[in-house]
Amino acid sequence: MTAEADVREVAERARVAARSLAVATRERKDAALQAMADALLAETPRILAGNDEDVARAEADGTPANIIDRLRLTPERLEAMAQGLRDVAGLADPVGEVVRGGVLANGLELRQIRVPFGVVGMIYEARPNVTADAAGICLKSGNAVLLRGSSSARSSNAAIVAVLRDALATAGLPEDAVQLVPGDTHDSVKALMRARGLVDVLIPRGGVGLIQSVVQDSTVPVIETGVGNCHVYVDRAADLDKALAIVLNAKTHRTSVCNAAESLLVHAEVAEEFLPRVATALQQAGVTIHGDAAFAALDGVVPATDDDWDVEYLSLDIAARVVHDLDEAIDHIRRHSSAHTDAIVTDDQRAARRFIAEVDSAAVLVNASTRFTDGGEFGFGAEIGISTQKLHARGPMGLPEMTSTKYVVIGDGHVR
Repeated sequence: MTAEADVREVAERARVAARSLAVATRERKDAALQAMADALLAETPRILAGNDEDVARAEADGTPANIIDRLRLTPERLEAMAQGLRDVAGLADPVGEVVRGGVLANGLELRQIRVPFGVVGMIYEARPNVTADAAGICLKSGNAVLLRGSSSARSSNAAIVAVLRDALATAGLPEDAVQLVPGDTHDSVKALMRARGLVDVLIPRGGVGLIQSVVQDSTVPVIETGVGNCHVYVDRAADLDKALAIVLNAKTHRTSVCNAAESLLVHAEVAEEFLPRVATALQQAGVTIHGDAAFAALDGVVPATDDDWDVEYLSLDIAARVVHDLDEAIDHIRRHSSAHTDAIVTDDQRAARRFIAEVDSAAVLVNASTRFTDGGEFGFGAEIGISTQKLHARGPMGLPEMTSTKYVVIGDGHVR
């Protein structure tokens, strides 16, 4: 069979499964999520064996350490994946929620209610934990999911999906609610992107190349997620101790994630005091600073190129420059930010309000690390990604964002 035929086959099975999920009770879905969590832990050796194959292949290919870190599974990470499924089971079911409604002047009852998308396609890179996260979130929101992970994680993903499908069948829900897209070549990705009418929405998670390819080439509607060129701006009215702690956390807490800071801007009025402090602290943490002339005057700083302002490093690197005022900081962010997360450190409420109003990103933080842009940290309990677009969903996408709506109109012989 061709890649297109293979993808159409699994998508058609997913549509059948989606019909069952759309009317499944919360009790049945939650029981299935608990069974899936139990199965991940019971089959830990099987999953880790598959992951060991992927990691060994990646190491032999010379894959960078930060990518291998995203690929690697451990018993602790599997525990976290299982707990994530249990957490989703504990969340409110969005399906059937009344968004708005009432009785019209003519007596018609009108309600707008949440309904599943139907079939969700996920295209993602490296991180096999996304396989379980996406399966759980899609199941709870009543969607079937087609998973197309990267070939680098194919053994891990195959083991995880097999375990989850067995658990679904045991729980009495269709195992085709969770499927891997067959094939390791780009042809299967293209076929998934062209499966309009069978797949209702695509969500890409990964680097800028992957996301732009899906956005530009897909005929299936796409929710754009994830690329994070995130900024921290240290204002002239900043508490510099707080600023130092925020910059270090935003950059070094975990470098391989989309909400890590990649750019640092410092107001000229505090540069003389703050630059040596922040440069020393970052370098002691192993960070390479790609700096403008002011930063490059410090020992160990690499002169920044024009390209550095647009890079999502996902590593112990940061681009840094001094700006003359708030206007220049905002202008820099609006030109170079990926519209994911940008933060200001300041005790000047007027500056904070201007930053909030004029920085057009999915999340804008005041006196807090960019690492807080996360569905769990926001109290959503789970997220399938962080949308950087403006239509339908923006920012961390929890269960409600994995639904559409429909209108229910109830009359009593009404005619127009």
